Amino acid sequence: MIKITWDQGFKRVYRKEIKPDNNLKKRFWDVMDMFSKNPFNPRLRTHKLTGKLEGLWAFSVTYDCRVIFKFLDKNEVLLIDIGGHDEVY
Repeated sequence: MIKITWDQGFKRVYRKEIKPDNNLKKRFWDVMDMFSKNPFNPRLRTHKLTGKLEGLWAFSVTYDCRVIFKFLDKNEVLLIDIGGHDEVY
């Protein structure tokens, strides 16, 4: 099981964008459960980022909702940003 830590900016975006939308909030928590068990589950489409975001990773919550994160060590990640493809990349 992966330990998940939320960045302050991530918390702010979650409260503003995800929490008010009940469907998206439910999907987010379902995906987070899946991610905590296996961050490389094929349904998450986890991938390394390049360019200015090199060193970070991303996975999909919905078709156009991505979570940007960083591995702190083998068993811990820091969630950095969440939003649409054009917002986070």
